[in-house]
This record gives sequence, C-alpha cells and structure tokens, in this order.
Amino acid sequence: MPHPTAPIHETTAPADRPVPATRRPRPAWWAELLLAGAGYALYTVSRNAVPDHRAAALRRAQEILDAERSLHLSFELAVNHAADHVTWLITGMNYYYATLHFIVTIGALLWLYARRPEHFREARTALYAATAAALAGFYLYALAPPRFLAGEGFIDTVVVHHTWGSWASSSVDTVSNQYAAMPSVHIVWSTWCAVVLYRYARSRAVRTAAVCYPVATLVVILSTANHFEADAVAGLLTIAAAFAAARWAARFSFRPFRAPLA
Repeated sequence: MPHPTAPIHETTAPADRPVPATRRPRPAWWAELLLAGAGYALYTVSRNAVPDHRAAALRRAQEILDAERSLHLSFELAVNHAADHVTWLITGMNYYYATLHFIVTIGALLWLYARRPEHFREARTALYAATAAALAGFYLYALAPPRFLAGEGFIDTVVVHHTWGSWASSSVDTVSNQYAAMPSVHIVWSTWCAVVLYRYARSRAVRTAAVCYPVATLVVILSTANHFEADAVAGLLTIAAAFAAARWAARFSFRPFRAPLA
C-alpha cells in the first residue's frame, strides 16, 4: 500500500502535449472537397493572368536556358531530341505527362484518406501548401516551357506526334496555364507521392515504384520539352519546404477539448 503522502501521478496527458496521430479523426470528406475546390479557384485566378505575362515568360525562358548553358548544366535539348527519335517512347511520354500527373496524385490522396487516415492531415497539408506556393510562383514568375523556344531547336513532341493533352492544344489551352513552368508541379506532386507511399505503404513493390516515380517524371518533363532542369530543382525545394511546414503545423493542429481537473 502506497504511503499516504506519496505523490499521486496524473494519468491525463498535459494539455500542451501533441495529440498522437492515431487519435486524430479522419477529416470530413465534404470539407476536403471544398478545400480542393478552393485550390482550383486559386489556379483559375493565376491562369486568367496568363495573357499579361507572355512577353516576360518568353524572356525568362531564354534567360534560364542561357544561364544553364553558361554553367554547362543544360541537357534538356539533348534529352528532347533523343526521346523524339523513338516514336512509341515519346508518344507514351506525352500521355504520361498529360494523365499520370493527376491519376497517381489523386489515387495516393484517396488511399491515404481510406487506409492511413492518421497520416492524412499532415500529408495533405504538405501537398496543398506546395501547390499553393507553386501557384504563387506561376503568378509572380511566369515562365514559358522550353518547347516555346522553337528557335533553340526544341521539339514540341505533342504537336509533332499528334497526341492529345498538350497544354498548348486547342482542347486543353483554355483550362491551363501555358506559362506555369517554375516550379514544376509534376516534380512537386510526384515527389510528394513518392514520400508518402514510401513512408506508409507496406508493399515493397509499391515502395520501389514510389521511388522510381519522380525519377521517371523528371525524364518525361525534359523529354517532352515542358520544363527546364531549373524547374525541377525548384519543384524539389518547394515540396521539401512544404513537408517541413506541414510537420511544424501538425504540432499545433487538432487539440481536443479537455475538461479541467477537479
């Protein structure tokens, strides 16, 4: 029997202790849809500003290419021409660029929501924060893709091979920002998918595919002349900063009400 004067240890966790992820409820699906809708509205705002940015976007594209060449780091043109020589390969890359970008990211989000809800909030916050930062970049630093620099020898592989999905094609250009190259959202999203799937998937095959995904995406965005190498680097820095911000924000999110001790 404990001594009458022995201190009584509290079993209730201190109010300022972070709530374990396993105790956090899954967010409401309708709230997530509203959040996604707000993101698309923000994208629409940036897209509508495109006509005002054309001249600056083309000038910046030339400046970035010249800077990379001066550092002997530019290999976009070589990759673009090499891939274009293999018709079935570049055709597949065109469709990869136009579709997988959305399919894998949405699939990873839905999988997290359904199967790993304890990690969903932080991962979703990182993705949305990185995307919002990218949209700000598109608005403040509009940049044309390499394929717009026809005078430099870049090949617009979608136009040449008559595949669907080019941001410059008539079926897509009305709902896309053609000068949204910096940072590369393809790299932002594919790296996000790689990180969350590698962290939370249990299948070795899935984790291996997750690691390969952003590497393959890098090859595709260069082969199709949709991005500079600098865009990819900026994309990596953007998603890294977003994960750090999401981890910091998670420390202060979801503090359930605790009744005061009697």
